[in-house]
Amino acid sequence: MKIIFMGTPKFALPSLKALYESDFIEILSVVTKPDEPRGRGMRHMPPPIKTAAEKLGLKVYQPKRVSSPKFIPKLREMAPDVIVVVAYGQILKPEVLEIPLKGCVNLHPSLLPRYRGPAPIQWAIINGEEETGVTVMFLDEGEDTGDIIAQRRVRIGEDDTAETLHDRLSQIGAQLLVEVLRDMDRGKVNRRRQDHAQATYAPKLKKEDGHIDWTADSARICNLIRGTKPWPGAYSYLQNGRMIKIHEAISSQPDEGPEVDLEPGQIYVSPRNDLFVRTGDGWVKLLSVQPEGKRRMSGPDFVNGYRVKTGDRLR
Repeated sequence: MKIIFMGTPKFALPSLKALYESDFIEILSVVTKPDEPRGRGMRHMPPPIKTAAEKLGLKVYQPKRVSSPKFIPKLREMAPDVIVVVAYGQILKPEVLEIPLKGCVNLHPSLLPRYRGPAPIQWAIINGEEETGVTVMFLDEGEDTGDIIAQRRVRIGEDDTAETLHDRLSQIGAQLLVEVLRDMDRGKVNRRRQDHAQATYAPKLKKEDGHIDWTADSARICNLIRGTKPWPGAYSYLQNGRMIKIHEAISSQPDEGPEVDLEPGQIYVSPRNDLFVRTGDGWVKLLSVQPEGKRRMSGPDFVNGYRVKTGDRLR
């Protein structure tokens, strides 16, 4: 089976590796997004897939628009059986979709039709889902709306972050993708239409999505902290206006509660200097925090180093 692989970020790496190591697939080329300026120096850096593909000796293309009239003839010339898409970052137009003999196949990290869109892993955790998964599907002109070929369910652990779940789904998805392509190579393909009435959408996260609303319930706040890690990260503001990142927290009741009633967002420092914050329905214990411009530290270290006291407020 001859394929063109389209992908860009770290999530696509296990899929590229699995396809490269398979015994029935020939990767004609890899298509990824152009190098982008990143970091403090704004140096142009290659996408992770470009770096990996070049190490494997694969031909790499980086068109600004994969569906541009200039690039489509190049895709046709390669005459792929299948175009495989894993987190490429562009929607393919009909002129591209019709090129491969057996279709365009996409790996998506959710159980479609739920959590269509660019941030399904993060929103599944933020919304408190106990289960998610991966879907291999045929691409059509919509965003994650094509026919489903295969799915695999994955449990979301209580300690999972967007980062840990991302890594697990990328590996499981790569395995499923190889299985699907092997079936396609043998002429065995099952497909079913999505139930569009059940569809939900997972929009791209913005920086402000990480701002904690302390009037929310404790579970929701902890899910937000896990679901926005590593980016954009959950954060709040100290009374002096300085931002503080919240890296890790649990829903936990203090052994000895404060003597006065506190409002959501107010801090309680326990006798052991544990750091608690009042929420809409209880308490959250902050295990790991990072004041703006400083190193990451434990809750008690933050209390000691910044003279935090009961009644102080996070906003």
